[in-house]
Amino acid sequence: MKSEETPFEGGPMDGRVLPVLLGITGHPPKTYRIPVPDPDGGPDTVLVYRRVPRGPGRVGLSNRWKYTYAPEGVPPRRLNWPWSKPDATPRGKPDDADG
Repeated sequence: MKSEETPFEGGPMDGRVLPVLLGITGHPPKTYRIPVPDPDGGPDTVLVYRRVPRGPGRVGLSNRWKYTYAPEGVPPRRLNWPWSKPDATPRGKPDDADG
């Protein structure tokens, strides 16, 4: 498998660069979770980092990525079916002024 040296910003991993495995598209995963064991034997703490563009890339080269710390964790994902309506759909008919 192919990997890329990816920098981490913020949180406990600030300033570190780790080799991250790339997916079949050549990009690292959107979120990177790092389990940290509890020294007292309790449940592990999980550090969550989100992938963001590193900066403007050079023309003709692929975009490079970095990870930034997400202290709130990862928001839960919702299934996005093609036939599902968005949450903010107005009630009533499209040409109805009163709703």
